[in-house]
Amino acid sequence: MFNYILKRLLMIIPVIIGVSILSFLLIHLVPGDPARMMLGERATPKQLEELRESLGLNDPLPVQYMRFANKALHGDLGRSVRSKLPVTEEIARKFPATLELTLFALTIAVIVGGLAGIISAVKPYSLFDNMSMGMALFGVSIPIFWLGLMLIWLLGVKFHILPPSGRISVGVELQSITNLYILDSILTGNWKALKDCLAHIIMPAVALATIPMAMIARVTRSSMLEVLGQDYIRTAWAKGLPGRLVIFRHAFKNAFLPVLTVIGLQFGYLLGGAVMTEEIFSWPGVGRWLFVAITARDFPVVQGGILMVALVFVTINLLVDILYTYVDPRIRFD
Repeated sequence: MFNYILKRLLMIIPVIIGVSILSFLLIHLVPGDPARMMLGERATPKQLEELRESLGLNDPLPVQYMRFANKALHGDLGRSVRSKLPVTEEIARKFPATLELTLFALTIAVIVGGLAGIISAVKPYSLFDNMSMGMALFGVSIPIFWLGLMLIWLLGVKFHILPPSGRISVGVELQSITNLYILDSILTGNWKALKDCLAHIIMPAVALATIPMAMIARVTRSSMLEVLGQDYIRTAWAKGLPGRLVIFRHAFKNAFLPVLTVIGLQFGYLLGGAVMTEEIFSWPGVGRWLFVAITARDFPVVQGGILMVALVFVTINLLVDILYTYVDPRIRFD
């Protein structure tokens, strides 16, 4: 196991290097001048040239990349062109919001999608199975931006059930410990803030959870149907074991590996793909931060954010592979 983990950790290095090179090149292909965006349309050619020189934008691309890579190796991802703050500092401030939204959305997806898939497999081709799989197909197909806007209009504007945007209401005080607002509310016993934070996170989490929920439901159903047809499951039923024991302990435990793979992949995708959801609901996370940085051609922010997302994604994949050995003792990594 140790050798496998070491090998996977070493494989992360070329992945990060490749991601950094591709992101660097693609960013510089985006039309527009960062200096012009910073100084505005009224800037003189002399001012633009001085700013480009100070930012190193006049240097050849290989020189710019090597300068960025050298700083990144020392934990310095540069400074934001817009805010002048270190990129690592902004990531540390923005990432907890994205992590909290992702965990909440994934929890909804796992619970609802997993239960729907299990029930559909136990009662195949029933009314519930047809409805749940139809909803799963709808969930995969529906655009997140449309669903988000409909939720805002229905629950936020028309019926005023939930706040339409933001992470916490103005005037609600909360002592920050981990910068995960829900966790901080529980740790400090601030139940008013907890209620407010939950109200704010429900709509974006539901919108973000639709696709992973649908995928988890479909994979769970398929995997459970395969396991339920095995001889040892029929033997368990013949022995008169309780249905709950047969389904969850014998069947679902052996059908969980494909589901775990989907959960791990979706967790990585959600962390890096919450851009649209965060922008629609004005959620102050990494996705919205990167969206603004891309439109402003803030090179250091985009490069640092992409590297962070890539690192998180490959780390989650490694953790999922390690979890395989605990879910299924038959799996061993040499």
